[in-house]
Amino acid sequence: MKPEIELHRVYDHAGVAPGRYRVLVDRLWPRGVRREDLTYDAWPKVLAPSPELRRWFGHRPERWTEFHERYAAELKGDAQRQGLSALLHDAGDRPITLLYGAKDPDHNHALVLRDALLRTARHSS
Repeated sequence: MKPEIELHRVYDHAGVAPGRYRVLVDRLWPRGVRREDLTYDAWPKVLAPSPELRRWFGHRPERWTEFHERYAAELKGDAQRQGLSALLHDAGDRPITLLYGAKDPDHNHALVLRDALLRTARHSS
C-alpha cells in the first residue's frame, strides 16, 4: 500500500490537518520555534542528512542534483533503512506529514526522504 505523504514547512505547520502522523525531519531543532509550539509525533534524526552533507549543500540550488544523489545514498545505510521502515510502521494507516525547516520548497531534503519512504513502502508490500 502506498502511503500518503505530504511535505509541510515547520513555520507553516499550523495548517497540518489533524490525524496525520507528523514527523520532524531536520537533524537540528528549527530556529525560532519554541518546542511547545510544534506538534509532532516523531523526530527520527537518523533520517536527516549527515551534518557534513547538510553543511556542504548549504541550500544552494546549483548543488541540488549532487545533494539528492548523496543523500539518497545515505538513506541506503542500515540504520537509515531501519528508520524508514520504523517510521512507516509507526505511522500505521495514518497519512504522513514530513515537517522541514528549509525555505526552498523545491530543493530540500524532505523531497528526497519522501521518495525513499515511498520506495521502502513499495518494496515492503
